[in-house]
Amino acid sequence: MKPGRPPQAGTFAAANVVRPLGDGTAIADLPADWTVGTKPHGGFLMSLLAKAAVLTVGHGTEHLDPLSVSAQFLSPASVGPVMLRTAVRKEGKTLAFVSVDLEQRGVTCVDATVVVGSLPDERSVWWNLPDVPARPPANAIDVGALPNLAGVFRLARTCEMLVDPVGAGFLERRTGDPLRLRLWVRPREGEQPDPYFALVAGDIAMPLTFNLGRVGWSPTVQMTSLVRASPEPGWLRAQVECRAVYGHWFDQDAIVLDSAGRLVCQARQLALSASESAGS
Repeated sequence: MKPGRPPQAGTFAAANVVRPLGDGTAIADLPADWTVGTKPHGGFLMSLLAKAAVLTVGHGTEHLDPLSVSAQFLSPASVGPVMLRTAVRKEGKTLAFVSVDLEQRGVTCVDATVVVGSLPDERSVWWNLPDVPARPPANAIDVGALPNLAGVFRLARTCEMLVDPVGAGFLERRTGDPLRLRLWVRPREGEQPDPYFALVAGDIAMPLTFNLGRVGWSPTVQMTSLVRASPEPGWLRAQVECRAVYGHWFDQDAIVLDSAGRLVCQARQLALSASESAGS
């Protein structure tokens, strides 16, 4: 997208727009296309929080990036307009810490701290990353092509979202598979991923507890996402795992790589599963 030109309608860039009001607040819209069920997608909310923080620090005069977003999901947001209230907690030569509250109808839905800085250009000097193919396998399942799933994961209509069938037993109503998934995601309309879309990819997987038969709304309580590099064009690939399920509580960790195999996002969340009874 060229500077000064409005983003193309229907793209991620068009949805991920934050409009500063000049007093530390900004407005944004939560579109119906970026939802799971009736609720805005958590990764999309993380991208808006990050954008608001960067705009608050950068003042539009320099290139800055979100380095981390740590958010508490206090109350479910709904499709529609929201207010973003920002405050710079500390600003130095290389980093700034910004608090961001996402409010809707006078209620704080998400409370976050965003670290703003500049992503490194150089390659990592050490890494320990999962082996996920750069492109989806031939038998990968297109979530947007499955009526039952696409009706729930509506964001699969606005970005390409493919799942490795190995380990995705819940798609066949089968339980017992490990709580691990591999997915591939990229924007549609020829758009390329950026650091904000990497935050979306960090929350792209459906709840892993689906493989326990716990199918239903599984709200995120806390999520921390680290942006490690600006993605190269092409597919983002994610490996998502759960370490333990205690009662209703479960964790979900995502490692997101770009088409060049670089780590672009790490995300960890604590969430509530839909039901404790099935599969226990």
